[in-house]
Amino acid sequence: MNDLKKNRENGFSLIELLVALAIFLIILAAITNAFITQRKTYDVQEQVTEMTQGARSAMDMLSTEIRQAGYNPANITNFVGIPYSASQLQLLADLRGDSVSSPPDGDTLDPNENIIYTYDSTNLRINRNDVNTEDVAHPFAENVQSYTVKYFEGDGVTEVVSVDDNSKIRQIEIEIVVRTSEPDPDYSTNSGYRSFTLTSRITPVNLRL
Repeated sequence: MNDLKKNRENGFSLIELLVALAIFLIILAAITNAFITQRKTYDVQEQVTEMTQGARSAMDMLSTEIRQAGYNPANITNFVGIPYSASQLQLLADLRGDSVSSPPDGDTLDPNENIIYTYDSTNLRINRNDVNTEDVAHPFAENVQSYTVKYFEGDGVTEVVSVDDNSKIRQIEIEIVVRTSEPDPDYSTNSGYRSFTLTSRITPVNLRL
């Protein structure tokens, strides 16, 4: 009885300390793993959210400018609001005069009246060029995996594929495929990049005038 009481007063044995340390390490590893997993999930969700919001913002602005195309209150002769092109999307509209507050002046030589969108496949982005301002292409949307433009006649079925049919263009279909800025090692497809596809069919009412 005295020996047992003496051992208890001496503290924990080496085996007890090792068992306690092992339990502590197991708990610590579980907590660390849970934190890493949670952090990774958060990072992926953040990238996906950024990707989808960027695509929707780009599509909204594109749609707005496409709807303005063809605006011709001064009745410019032989005016083409959206000329067919397989390599770019050009939008023309007589929106203003020489100053912001002045009315349309019968040309498309003022800012935001001649816009060209092109796709840079090397840098995976869409560029926007306001021809009448700087005539320099600026990045418009980043991490764009693909970008396609299709032109349709008024029936929405017949596709326009020639500059000879510019006057028949009534609808524009835009498809943007964007991807996350960083790859996910646990995502097996598309080289680890998650992607999002957004398609919109826009009818510029000014082209009917």
